[in-house]
Amino acid sequence: MEIANQLALFLANKPGTLSNVCRVLSEAKINIYAISTSDTIDHSVVRLIVDHPKRALQVFEEHGVLVVENDVIMIDGDNKPGSLQKIAQALTDAGINIEYAYCATSPKSKRGLLVLRPSNVPKALKVLNTAKI
Repeated sequence: MEIANQLALFLANKPGTLSNVCRVLSEAKINIYAISTSDTIDHSVVRLIVDHPKRALQVFEEHGVLVVENDVIMIDGDNKPGSLQKIAQALTDAGINIEYAYCATSPKSKRGLLVLRPSNVPKALKVLNTAKI
């Protein structure tokens, strides 16, 4: 479990946009650890956790992309029923809101990666570490 720097990109919602983002990162030798996209009618928000966030930020800014940085918590956890509930309950008990979350795992994998954006990142990390989740 660790705090990670997430980049949120605000992009046009049209074909080729995600491909361009991935191409720019690939050319800069930047690896994507986690990605989430959400859309509206006219734009999409792409949230990324990468291995070199400062370099990625610079690359995106050079390409005129609006990028917002924020801290999130990455949890490499068990892929079993109840895992997310335990995390959510520990944060609820501490009065911490989960603003958004995204995760993925292969159905046969024993581990998965969860990304959380809590209302208070340092406090959430302390709560989760104390709860030994």
